[in-house]
Amino acid sequence: MPKIVTLPGDGIGPEVIAAAVAVLREVAPDLTLEEHLIGGAAIEETGEPLPAETKKAVREADAVLLGTVGGPPDSPWNRLPRPQRPESGLLALRRMMGCYANLRPVRVLPGLEHLSPLKPERARGVDILIVRELLGGLYFDGDRRLDGDAAHNTMRYTRAEIERVARVAFWAAEQRRGRVTSVDKANVLEVSELWRGAVQDVHDRQYRALTLNHEYVDSVAMLLVSDPSRYDVVLTENLFGDILSDLAAVIPGSLGLMPSASLGDGPGLFEPVHGSAPDLAGRGVANPAAAILSAAMLLRHGLKRPALANHVEGAVARALRAEPTADLGGRASTEAFTEAVLENVQVMSGA
Repeated sequence: MPKIVTLPGDGIGPEVIAAAVAVLREVAPDLTLEEHLIGGAAIEETGEPLPAETKKAVREADAVLLGTVGGPPDSPWNRLPRPQRPESGLLALRRMMGCYANLRPVRVLPGLEHLSPLKPERARGVDILIVRELLGGLYFDGDRRLDGDAAHNTMRYTRAEIERVARVAFWAAEQRRGRVTSVDKANVLEVSELWRGAVQDVHDRQYRALTLNHEYVDSVAMLLVSDPSRYDVVLTENLFGDILSDLAAVIPGSLGLMPSASLGDGPGLFEPVHGSAPDLAGRGVANPAAAILSAAMLLRHGLKRPALANHVEGAVARALRAEPTADLGGRASTEAFTEAVLENVQVMSGA
């Protein structure tokens, strides 16, 4: 039986992961689900953001479903040395798992255009997949330092790191509409010059049938909100991808709708892209849609069960149309929305 490790984490993480687990148990009762600690919750219990027991479980898993990590700005966790903070546990997890390609779908569901902050005619039909490199760049600078009034971070990439994530983007485009936009800042950054050349080489060697465009990150930031339908697959490095994916996430109406998959050469890591939202924790109002949709990505990419993933995604769309959560202007509680998804899963599966 496939083993899934769940890492609820902090803030609203336990609530939304509980919802996703309920859906997984409904659609795939053969799964073995095993919960472990990460982030601030792990610090409280073990003194470490990524305990040895969690590492062992993850290494033995077929896929990992993660909630959120981190606390409010005044959390005592934020006063710890950086390697001991909750977010460092997440970075260490990604590195340990070798998850170098982060996939973030940005889709406006038919009939839900009114939830977008964009005009309905501009939001209609938006279906973008952002592929973000996840293990390089500024976030993984081994020489980072803060020294008094000066600080230092280095953005570094090798050709091999760029080529492997580029292949993921081109593979994804083959399943979609055949267009890749590679995002860089090659007019001012040498690392972006390397990025652009490496992506072009992968295209010319292996994916000539696909369309490849190169665009600057500042231009893409503008066009994502003014003309989002122009994009199919967007490929970029770690920092740019972090910013652009959060910008694009508002198009469907809420970060609470945004799932993600982090893929590499081993088991995948699946997580909602919203933060821990500590101000919402324990109130029963968190939107679990992103976590449930992350579970759907786990079924599709992690376990190769696309039919089950389609059922889950369809059930979420139906639940959103019937009664969205508070972040989308509705009244559904976390529990009520989860129940609606479960009911729709049963209807769609003929149960």
